[in-house]
Amino acid sequence: MDMDLAFSGMSGILIMLFYGLIMLGIGVVTYMKNNKVHSSLDEYYLGGRGLGTMVLFFTFFATQYSGNTVVGYSAEAYRVGYANLVTIPFFIMIILVYLSFAPRMYKLGKKHNIVTPVDWLEMKFKSKAVSILAAIIMLYALGNFLLEQFVAIGQGVSGLTGGTVPYQAGVIFFIIIMIAYGWLGGMRSVAYTDTMQGIALLVGVFMLLIGTILYFGGLPAAGDYMRTYSPENLGVPEGGGLVRWSNFLILVGIGAAVYPNAIQRIFSAKNERALKRSFTQMAWMPFLTAGVVFFIGILAFTAYPDLSAAESEQLVGIMASTIANQNIIFYIAMILLFGGIIAAIVSTADSVLLTFSSIISKDIYGRYINPEASDTKKIHVGKIIGVVVVAFLLLIAWNPPGTLYQIFVLKLEILIQVAPAIILGLYWERSHAGSVFTGMLIGALVAAAFTFLGLTPLGIFSGVWGLMVNVVIYVGGSLIFGKVPAEKSEQSYSDGKAAEPTRI
Repeated sequence: MDMDLAFSGMSGILIMLFYGLIMLGIGVVTYMKNNKVHSSLDEYYLGGRGLGTMVLFFTFFATQYSGNTVVGYSAEAYRVGYANLVTIPFFIMIILVYLSFAPRMYKLGKKHNIVTPVDWLEMKFKSKAVSILAAIIMLYALGNFLLEQFVAIGQGVSGLTGGTVPYQAGVIFFIIIMIAYGWLGGMRSVAYTDTMQGIALLVGVFMLLIGTILYFGGLPAAGDYMRTYSPENLGVPEGGGLVRWSNFLILVGIGAAVYPNAIQRIFSAKNERALKRSFTQMAWMPFLTAGVVFFIGILAFTAYPDLSAAESEQLVGIMASTIANQNIIFYIAMILLFGGIIAAIVSTADSVLLTFSSIISKDIYGRYINPEASDTKKIHVGKIIGVVVVAFLLLIAWNPPGTLYQIFVLKLEILIQVAPAIILGLYWERSHAGSVFTGMLIGALVAAAFTFLGLTPLGIFSGVWGLMVNVVIYVGGSLIFGKVPAEKSEQSYSDGKAAEPTRI
C-alpha cells in the first residue's frame, strides 16, 4: 500500500515535472538551433518541410493515437464490451484513406508551397465562400479536438496520481508547458516531442497489458465474468449493431483522415518516399495500439466490475497505480506509461493548437484581413489567437460536457463534411465550386441538426447522413454546372495546371 501511495503521490508529481521539463527543453533546444523558426510560415508550421521517416511516423502516430485512444477507448471497451472491436478496423480505414490522397496532396503541397488544407481548397476552387466555410468547419473540429485533449489531460493526471494532483491543476500545468515549447520551436518541437512520447507510450501500454494479464487474469476469466454478470457485453453485433459498425468505419475512417493537423503533416514530409514509408509503418499501429488498449479495457472488467461511466474514464490510471504496487519492474514501467500517456495527450494537443493557429494566421488573417502582413506578423497573430482560444476552452474543460468518447464523435460529424472537397477535388477537374460550397454547407447543417435533435434515421449517424447529402449535391451539381475546357481536359493537378474552376 505504501508503494501505491508513493506512486500516486509525490512520485506522480515528480514524473509530471520530469516529462514537462523534457518537453520544454525540446522547445528551447529547437529554438536555439533554428533562428528562422519565427520568420517563416514553412519553418514554424511545417518544420521546414524536412521531417524524415521516423519523426514523420511518430508525429502521425501522435495525431492518430491521442490521449483519447489510451484513456478513452479502454474506458469505452470496459463499458460496451466486445462491440468496441470496431476501433481496430476503423483505424485501418484511416490509413487506407490517407493512402488514397496523401501522395498526390504531398506533390501539390511541394510544388505550390501549400501550408494548410485551406490553401489547397483556395488553389483548387478559387472561391472565397468555399475557403471560409472550410476554415470555419476545420476550426470548429480543431477546437473540439483540443477540448478533448484538455479533458484527457485532467482525467489522466487525476487518475494516474490517485487524485493527488487535481484535475484542474494537471490541465493548467501541461497547457503552460505546451504553449511554451510550441511557441519556441513550432512544428519541429511538436514532432520531436511526438517521438519521445510515442516510444514511452508503446512500451508502457504493452507493460500495462502484461501486468493486467498477470494480476487480473486473461481473456477467459474476463469472458466468464461477463457471461455471468454482463452477457450483453459479449454479444456479436447483429442488425443495428452492424449498421453502427459501418457508420464508424465511414465516420472515423474518412473524418479522421482529413484532420487539418494530419494533412499538415503530409506537407511537412521531407520527400514522398519518407511519407509512404511512414504510412507503411503506421499500418501496424491499429493492432499494436488500439488492439492492445481494447484488451486492457476488456480485462479490467474482472477487477473493477462496478465502475460508473464517469469512474471508468479513469480506468487506465487506476489500473496503472494498482499494477505499480506489485513489484519494482512494473513500478518503473507504469512510471513510463504515466509519462507516456500525458505526453501523448499534450503532443496531440500541441499539434492541434499549431494547426488551429496556422489557419487563423494564414487563411483568415493573412488572406482576408491583412494580405500584406509579413510571415512574422502572421505567426504572431496566430499565437495570440491560439492563447485566447485555449483560455476559452479551459472554461469548458473545467466542467467537461460528456465522456471523451462522446466528445470525439461530435467533432467528426461536422469535420467529415470537408472530405469531398479535399479528396474528390484532387481528382475531379469538373468539380464545380458552387456545388462544393452548397454540398458542404447543407451537409454540415444536416449533421448538426440531426446531432442536436438526436436523430439517426435507419440507424445511420448524423454525420454520415450529412456526408451523403453533401456528396449528392457536390457530384450532381458538378455534373450539371461544371465545365472543363477541351484543351485542358486531360491535364491533372499533379502537373500543377488545373482547369479554371467556377467562381462563387
